Amino acid sequence: MADSHFSDAPHPLANPGYGKRSVSAEGPLAGDDFAHLTPREAAVAAYVDRLPDTSDISIKTLAKHTPYGQTAITTVLRALVRAGHLRHGLESVVAPDGTSQWVTRTWWSRTARDDSWWDAYAKGELPAERAEERRRPTRSRAYILLAALGREHPTMSLSHADCTALAPLVEEWFARETGERQVLHALTAGLPGTVHHPAALARRRLTDKLPPAPPPKPRPVRVIECAECGRPPRAGALTGGKCASCRGVPTGPPPALPAARVHALAAACRTPARTPERSPEGTPS
Repeated sequence: MADSHFSDAPHPLANPGYGKRSVSAEGPLAGDDFAHLTPREAAVAAYVDRLPDTSDISIKTLAKHTPYGQTAITTVLRALVRAGHLRHGLESVVAPDGTSQWVTRTWWSRTARDDSWWDAYAKGELPAERAEERRRPTRSRAYILLAALGREHPTMSLSHADCTALAPLVEEWFARETGERQVLHALTAGLPGTVHHPAALARRRLTDKLPPAPPPKPRPVRVIECAECGRPPRAGALTGGKCASCRGVPTGPPPALPAARVHALAAACRTPARTPERSPEGTPS
């Protein structure tokens, strides 16, 4: 995916509230992340992926900063929608004055997502902080914190097995919006002069001092629009980023027959079937 002809100029940001929005946190870009795309699509996808959130990734701006024209960029963006990397839509946000307003969004995922995933994301069932990552680090943030505990407090040195067993408890603290400094304070404040079982002490403190869960966050209200017509689907879900109408699938009831035709068909149903006359030879005449 050579992109040596891409513009070196700083890529502009979109207006506040607009631009690229990553749906999940992912690790560094790898060489095979977009191997399923054509070379042109993969080059644009890699370029968009490197851009920070809120970058302007409209057709005109991408055409200025890539070696492709607006028509080619339009085709590429539609292909990225079909592949599951990109979605356009609206999201309801709360303004500083407390009022709600609809803002245009462009959601990006390095990982190709299927239609059901995007549908769940629009309903707020896959918040970004819980979205799965394709490449998880071999050692979690909780494990690293526990492993480093003994450097500052030798009496709390933990083994690999201890760190592995205690890491889920620390992850629960992180899930409750607690920072590393608070976790370290809970584990090390007021330690006795001698600690005979540091793992048992750590488990007890992580369990007894677990902070309360924060109040649930309101689910976002999102509407993903059709990549073809730019409108929310009138019926059913999007398939490949397209609504049923743009896929040529009928969405309404079958067209009604004219009244005269309905009366004619009804009269035909009421008319007795005519029994054919038979010739003397016994065959129908």
